Amino acid sequence: MPQHRPRPTLKDLAARLGISETAASFALNGRAGVSAQTRQRVLALAAELQWSPHHAARTLSGSASMTIGFALTRDVREFGMESFYLRLLTGTQSVLGGEGYGLLFQMTRSVTEELTVLRRWSDERRVDGVIISDLRRGDPRPAHLAELGLPAVLAGGPDPRKLIPCVTVDDGAAIGLLVTHLRETGRRRLAYVSGPADLLHVHRRIAAFRRAADGVRAPLDVVSTDYSDEQGLSAARRLTAERPDAVIFDNEVLAVAGVRVLRDAGLTIPGDISVASVEDSPICTALQPSLTAIQRDPAVFGEAVARRLLRLVHGGPDEAEEPQRPVIAIRESTTF
Repeated sequence: MPQHRPRPTLKDLAARLGISETAASFALNGRAGVSAQTRQRVLALAAELQWSPHHAARTLSGSASMTIGFALTRDVREFGMESFYLRLLTGTQSVLGGEGYGLLFQMTRSVTEELTVLRRWSDERRVDGVIISDLRRGDPRPAHLAELGLPAVLAGGPDPRKLIPCVTVDDGAAIGLLVTHLRETGRRRLAYVSGPADLLHVHRRIAAFRRAADGVRAPLDVVSTDYSDEQGLSAARRLTAERPDAVIFDNEVLAVAGVRVLRDAGLTIPGDISVASVEDSPICTALQPSLTAIQRDPAVFGEAVARRLLRLVHGGPDEAEEPQRPVIAIRESTTF
């Protein structure tokens, strides 16, 4: 992976402009002691090199920021409902904090906005490295980060173009465990309520479901959603018309919404229909009946992501982290 782009020190900037380091620092920080003309020259050069005046002094000093950035494109209204990323952030911060690093987390509304954030962080030297997630088809972020030379790790993956390293999750194995269990309990008409199909990990899950459930899928086998409970309700309503005898939901938010609809339709769980979730959380055990789910600890996953990124930031060997093996927790929603 390309090294972070070398940047001039404060001394280099001062020499280029023919002024003292103190004068350059004062101009960048808006302090008195330099003329308006000198301030304009310093700020003009900062603008030419795409630096933010607010952070330029620290940037030009060449010191590390001791901060890792994580920009996540998600609907803010839905973010708090799903526990996965909250637990991932906990694990990430536990490793970073132990090494003296802080975590800068920012929600964005689109990948385009996320690209802008990543460039600003790089130009202002706000972070020493970044984490990205939820890779999409044709995603521009890996190439963008390679161009910036900013150390980065993909939480999930792999990156099809191999532009940035990743900590992987075996989505196919997780889906395979659930489908095998449902088939072993006698279920013959399976359906899957997924997340957005443009997310690569969701695309892999859908492909794995169709392979594993070949010959036992309901006519309406996959319903894609945006992970919101509203679309979970809508997807479950569509499924009640097709009457599968088992349904896999992509996370616990969708599963809870689905259980409500299935019950309202007069279906018993698991008597009439089995229900399972690809993601586990305390919600799955608190629900009645408790939900069969795939167990993977997002905090442990976050720790692995942070360790790999810090090795890149420190210039150490880029050693792959061993992915967690998914384990199925069989609970009341699929047992008779």
